[in-house]
Amino acid sequence: MPPTIKDLMSQIRSHVKEVTPAEVRARLDRGEPFTLLDVREKEEVDQGHLPGATHVPRGFLELRIEGLVPDRKTPIVAYCAGGNRSLLAAEGLQRLGYENVLSMAGGFTQWRNEGNPVVVPRRLSEADRRRYSRHLMIPEVGEAGQIKLLGAKVLLVGAGGLGCPAAYYLAAAGVGTLGVVDFDKVDESNLQRQILHTVDRVGTPKTESARKTLLALNPAVNVVPIEARLSSSNVESIFRDYDIVLDGSDNFPTRYLVNDACVLLKKPNVHGSVYRFEGQVTVFHPPAGPCYRCLYPEPPPAELAPSCADAGVLGVLPGVVGLLEAVETVKLILGVGDSLVGRLLHYDALKAEFRMLKLRRDPKCRYCGDGVTFPGFVDYEMFCASPVSVAP
Repeated sequence: MPPTIKDLMSQIRSHVKEVTPAEVRARLDRGEPFTLLDVREKEEVDQGHLPGATHVPRGFLELRIEGLVPDRKTPIVAYCAGGNRSLLAAEGLQRLGYENVLSMAGGFTQWRNEGNPVVVPRRLSEADRRRYSRHLMIPEVGEAGQIKLLGAKVLLVGAGGLGCPAAYYLAAAGVGTLGVVDFDKVDESNLQRQILHTVDRVGTPKTESARKTLLALNPAVNVVPIEARLSSSNVESIFRDYDIVLDGSDNFPTRYLVNDACVLLKKPNVHGSVYRFEGQVTVFHPPAGPCYRCLYPEPPPAELAPSCADAGVLGVLPGVVGLLEAVETVKLILGVGDSLVGRLLHYDALKAEFRMLKLRRDPKCRYCGDGVTFPGFVDYEMFCASPVSVAP
């Protein structure tokens, strides 16, 4: 008589060791190095998986395992829904020469029933697929990248000339949470360049005006209005919950405060600035590159700092620079391309010319230098003659 499936599984158990979900949980909690292999089908994995698991369907395991686990001495724990497919998978890996392969008895079902942590992957809804269809066509974005965008949290410092276009396109791209911090109210003079605001909102808080425009564009985005002036007493608590900070401020006190908080909290600082017909963009993120203080250790004397109200700026220029800041932010979220960390992109609108400058980190910088202790925040006095806003 040919062997039954029960006979086959019993034979496999004689040379494939099994571990319980509790033992696997203990290994994970101890941080032991091993590969956790989920051999279920995609539809099953979509319902949840073990933390840190690598998914390879049972039918493709022998074809793909060498690319995923080239060292045959690597400890592997395989699991499926109930424990049978993982036994077959473990036996197949042993035949390929893998020396330390275990199967988790009871599989994902028992793991979940015992109250162990389960990761439920985020999936795009049909509405998401329609809205972001052009992103899904790009290999560097695709579904995984769009999910990263939807899960990202970006804080925009200033709802002015730079923050407005940056926020508008980040909302359009599907960045899930956008914090907007500003203490100013919409003024008629803002409307020449600050595209989130409208005539009927003159006199209303910029944060609320920004929220209305962004939600009208993409109601699924979580817009967090923060009507406050940044200071040493609140900057850390405001920045802490965000992944990336986009600096759209136009004055030295705010720029130094943004820089110092980002250095302390180890967050990327996407920096932009504009002046009349010129603009520049960079990303400060030590130790990969410099921080703002590596370039400008201290603010200039007040008499050398141009007035925010009097210097002037071409209305369309902040749109160019703000969009470049948005592009850098999206690249950081996706983890693609070459960021502007350690480089500064300068734009001269009159000459229609871009120039790239190299920036170097100062190892003796008081804030991001090697081995330094964070010296604390400084609330500098405002340098502008008319400090009406944190943003141009």
